[in-house]
Amino acid sequence: MKKNCIYNYLLLVPIILLTFSCSQNKQIAYYQNIDHMANEQSAMSYESTIQPDDLLMIIVSAPDAEAALPFNLETTNVPSMAGQSGLAQRQQQLYLVDKNGMIDFPVLGSLQIGGKTKVEMVAFLKEKLKSYLKNAIINVRIMNYKVSVLGEVVRPGSFNVNSERITLPEALSLAGDLTIYGRRENVILVREVNGKKTFNRIDLTKADFINSPYYYLAQNDLIYVEPNKAKSNTSSVFNQNIPVWISIASLVSSAVFSILLINKN
Repeated sequence: MKKNCIYNYLLLVPIILLTFSCSQNKQIAYYQNIDHMANEQSAMSYESTIQPDDLLMIIVSAPDAEAALPFNLETTNVPSMAGQSGLAQRQQQLYLVDKNGMIDFPVLGSLQIGGKTKVEMVAFLKEKLKSYLKNAIINVRIMNYKVSVLGEVVRPGSFNVNSERITLPEALSLAGDLTIYGRRENVILVREVNGKKTFNRIDLTKADFINSPYYYLAQNDLIYVEPNKAKSNTSSVFNQNIPVWISIASLVSSAVFSILLINKN
């Protein structure tokens, strides 16, 4: 009877470990309620807007190239990289948006562009230039569009975004994803709105966050991933090696079962 009790207890060990392992998976899985949103479509549409401290490349061209020249910043010489031969390269100068959302534009003077999307800015400049240029073509790019990811991720740091459009999951993927110690249900996004820092909490385990205003990131957004309790818990080593412990427990249970069978015979 005593041997049977021991055997029953040993059988419970791998079951308990498997149950614990499943509960851990629920803590690290994204989009856990995705089935409920399978037929839903996000209505979110995002366009970045011009913000203070943005560096803008604005190029004005027209069928009459000479007429468009006064409306462009001069290019500057950029020294070649060390070890490279050749002459210095020419580089387009950039516009710095001041704290009031203003830039100084050739001929036109100070322009208020803060808060405009690129599409709105192009339309705005075309309207300003129509008395000077016919069929003006305007290209605008934000050259210092970046986001930062800190905390419990594989590669924390700042990342340049050439496309000027990035989602929160994409930013996390650039940082190598969250570590096993990152709190997926409580990611903090720091964003500057009208000169003030805002702190927003996001639950990555819920699929409906794709409809959140924080799904798309704005330039200079900062993402902070808090550590979970296991990070500072002494059982964290155990958690990392759950598969190993399950295997060991299964082997021990099998060995004890075999011994009990031999003794019984």
